Amino acid sequence: MTKAPTVDPGVEANHARAFARQRQEVIVAEVRRRGSVRVSELATLLGVSDMTVRRDLDFLDETGLVDKVHGGATLPDEHSADEPGFEAKSLRNMAEKHAIAMAGAARVRAGSAIGVTAGTTTWQFAYHLVDIADLTVVTNSVQVADVLHHHQRPDRTVVLTGGMRTPSDALVGPVAVATLSTLHLDSVFMGVHGISERAGFTTPNLMEADTNRAFIESTEHLVVLADHTKWSVTGLSSIAPLRRAQELITDRGLPQAGRTALGAEVGRLVITDPQFVDDSTPRPGPPESAVSAEMRPTAPRKRA
Repeated sequence: MTKAPTVDPGVEANHARAFARQRQEVIVAEVRRRGSVRVSELATLLGVSDMTVRRDLDFLDETGLVDKVHGGATLPDEHSADEPGFEAKSLRNMAEKHAIAMAGAARVRAGSAIGVTAGTTTWQFAYHLVDIADLTVVTNSVQVADVLHHHQRPDRTVVLTGGMRTPSDALVGPVAVATLSTLHLDSVFMGVHGISERAGFTTPNLMEADTNRAFIESTEHLVVLADHTKWSVTGLSSIAPLRRAQELITDRGLPQAGRTALGAEVGRLVITDPQFVDDSTPRPGPPESAVSAEMRPTAPRKRA
């Protein structure tokens, strides 16, 4: 009877470590690409059990490469003054941003004058404005202006505020503020770096906060476009309190604590439900799939 070959335990352990390292590299890449990811999604992607994924997340959390949260992992907390570049941010949470952008554009009427601040969600939003007739768009975003320039129509007017350019391709500072101070807009659609109960809507850039406040002063209808990863993030400078937003459009990834807090403060909280969007290849432009926006009734907001 032939004896089965024995396997050196040391070799077996080395193989196990190698496989774990490969899984962990995939996990880190996925979290960096999307901003956050669920345990169940990683288990499907890697073909392993939820328990294996959780062990990998424990290790990565200890090393500081990801932050383990209930049900998944997110990017490690950024410092309040950190300002990621436009390209880095544009690759995060693409399906959610597409859904939010579509829901935002559904609120824009032909013949209106709107303000659009800088950001990757408002950049996606711009693609959904291209077919709206007789529109005036005031923006401090180089990227938003570029989208509308490449999809020109004779009945659209685009006003670029001017100002100093930030890493996120926003034009900010006294020139931008002076331009906005004379305008009266039907609605302003604003992207933000962070949202918190205490600090409200925030950004890491002081001059961008000033410019966004000037946008807010130009309208009586503020719509904030922000995916769920902005909740519990606080930038260096506050833009406005939560109660200043007439609407906040986000996605179903927003935790219950965020829904409760925002529902009590903003005029209306809108939760979008992103259907399948293939975001494996980063690309600009509107999604190929439809997205349904579900209106969440909210409690009457608190008054200061």
